[in-house]
Amino acid sequence: MQSSRLGDLLVRSNLITKEQLQHGLQEQKDSGGQLRLGSILIKNGFISENELTAFLSKQYSVPSINLSEFEIDPSVLKLIPVEVVQKYQTIPVNRSGSTLIVAMSDPSNIFAIDDIKFMTGYNVEVVVASDAGIRAAIDKYYDQSASLADMMSDLEMEDLEVIGEEEQVDISSLERATEDAPVVKLVNLILTDAIKRKASDIHIEPYERTFRVRYRIDGVLYEVMKPPLKLKNAIISRLKIMAELDIAERRLPQDGRIKIKLGGGKDMDFRVSVLPTLFGEKIVMRLLDKSSLQLDMTKLGYEPEALERFKEAIHKPFGMVLVTGPTGSGKTVSLYSALSELNKTTENISTAEDPVEFNFAGINQVQMHEDIGLNFATALRSFLRQDPDIIMIGEIRDFETAEIAVKAALTGHMVLSTLHTNDAPSTINRLLNMGVEPFLVSSAVNLITAQRLARRVCQECRVVEEVPLQALVSAGVSKDEAGQYVCYRGQGCPKCNNTGYKGRVGFYQVMPMLEEIRELVLNGANTAEIKRESMRLGIKTMRQSGLTKLKEGVTSFEEVLRVTVTDE
Repeated sequence: MQSSRLGDLLVRSNLITKEQLQHGLQEQKDSGGQLRLGSILIKNGFISENELTAFLSKQYSVPSINLSEFEIDPSVLKLIPVEVVQKYQTIPVNRSGSTLIVAMSDPSNIFAIDDIKFMTGYNVEVVVASDAGIRAAIDKYYDQSASLADMMSDLEMEDLEVIGEEEQVDISSLERATEDAPVVKLVNLILTDAIKRKASDIHIEPYERTFRVRYRIDGVLYEVMKPPLKLKNAIISRLKIMAELDIAERRLPQDGRIKIKLGGGKDMDFRVSVLPTLFGEKIVMRLLDKSSLQLDMTKLGYEPEALERFKEAIHKPFGMVLVTGPTGSGKTVSLYSALSELNKTTENISTAEDPVEFNFAGINQVQMHEDIGLNFATALRSFLRQDPDIIMIGEIRDFETAEIAVKAALTGHMVLSTLHTNDAPSTINRLLNMGVEPFLVSSAVNLITAQRLARRVCQECRVVEEVPLQALVSAGVSKDEAGQYVCYRGQGCPKCNNTGYKGRVGFYQVMPMLEEIRELVLNGANTAEIKRESMRLGIKTMRQSGLTKLKEGVTSFEEVLRVTVTDE
């Protein structure tokens, strides 16, 4: 049952108020869709478990059951695997001939009923039970924790202490604490739950009186849990041990990796960054899943003309192609996609990366180590003695790296790299500010692409959204075209964790160094002049790229405004 539908039915039956429903839906959205609306309403005291169960029983004309008063036969439990039980929050309670009776908190979940019917070969009859009753039954009959919420309920929440700044921690006792079953279990759950929910990052953050865990899903952070503060040091140390870091060092930043094996021979890497903060060490883990890495350039979101320009630039025998944007804008994926396209036995490809996120057969990848003097400039000089055809530099950060990269591009090598700039035209001024001469920039650079990642509207629950014509015009749509736009937004459904969005798509500004732009660079033009000239030449800005995705129904108007700025 969609959350909003259940809520509307409860309001119509005068069991909750509209304000209580709005509060519940907002809390559900804040949780990233992890919590069910019914559980939220019960937790806030807006409705009791018995009232909700009785309402669902009456609404769907199915009996209700109190699982705590019912003993389930082990042979019945074996009919449905634990993974399915946990996925649908359902449990088999009895069997009669060719009929299997299952308890569910959502009797309208047709997908679950059909799955169980197909899997077991039985006709399925549903009885309704409370969320808490089903979770308790799963814990009782299956030897696993059902969810993060269940894990949290098992942990002691009282006697929370704030660790003093000067407190001395005994390392040997800390090492023992990291092996405690609840700590090991909780850390494993945090990692596996993030994988299941397709998070890109995990943030574990200590504050003065709280300790929280957040996941970044489709580019947006959601708080998922608040572990007890007294477990802070044990959890952080456990992760540091897994990443082979020094748990005794708590004053300096550290970086490491955790590699875990999943079912089916699949591996998952976590890039771990530890940062000392005022109230303890904050850990951020980037999930690196090679199996989900999208290297097909046609599926990244480039418009056909922009993709053609990008491919033409990287296939030239020499020159420089720059990918720009902030952290987390998909630059690495764009570069890896380009390298994947260029990776042939006839080409010698070398990359200098910090860090190496994914390893590829046929490409010579070098990890930077600043502490021993191996930086981008040093690696680049070495590459030029290795008979290279294509060179990829993780990031151009200083004049030395920029100068060597430009000279390599001018002496018969294809150079790919990234910079942190706001858009494609401002990249030119960034290079000039580093000290690279204008004539070198205009000669060496083939193309600059700037990009951002926006969330895709969930295709399962999208509905038409009325956007005022004036708002579209203000955003950059011409008055003639504004009437042709059909905008969509996601209502929220189980497939998208009730956020209305699922997956991400790129907005791209692909600017080839056309003769007119080269002339402007040589004449010392500023960023605004280069941008105006590129728009006159028909090069789409990121806002225009976003509006194209909006018109195609890929993203929402809200996302276009969030991710891009108005063209001046």
